[in-house]
Amino acid sequence: MTKHKILSVLGFLGMVIAILGLLARDSIFGRGPVSILLQVIAIFLMLWARLTFGFRSFHLSANPTSGGLVTNGPYRFLRHPIYGAVLLFIFTAIVSNFSIENAALGLLGTAGALVRIFTEESLLRREFTEYTAYAKRTKRLIPFIF
Repeated sequence: MTKHKILSVLGFLGMVIAILGLLARDSIFGRGPVSILLQVIAIFLMLWARLTFGFRSFHLSANPTSGGLVTNGPYRFLRHPIYGAVLLFIFTAIVSNFSIENAALGLLGTAGALVRIFTEESLLRREFTEYTAYAKRTKRLIPFIF
């Protein structure tokens, strides 16, 4: 297994552990109308991204899928809308159910997502020559910021 694949799997595990940890602590869902609305938005963003991406398979390790670079739908605004949606969901839960333990889980989930993002981007740059131009015009996770 290559370095990229190992890092990608570890990043995925970090996100899964963070989500399962929040679930085990009964802290996964927001409490109140604003946090619930933000989590519903996160779910819709994730579904929109998944539907836009199409029926390509999910890869546990960061492997570019066949079919070309996807730059429409939510990918027009964010390079990683699914990870953005996951992090929005997690951080909304943490703000709504704040504790040091939950914040630590949020950091673990964020670290996992960032590892996946940087690993995938490295591979995408190699696979698709147009990725560099796409990356220059599209933010990673937060429109107009990062």
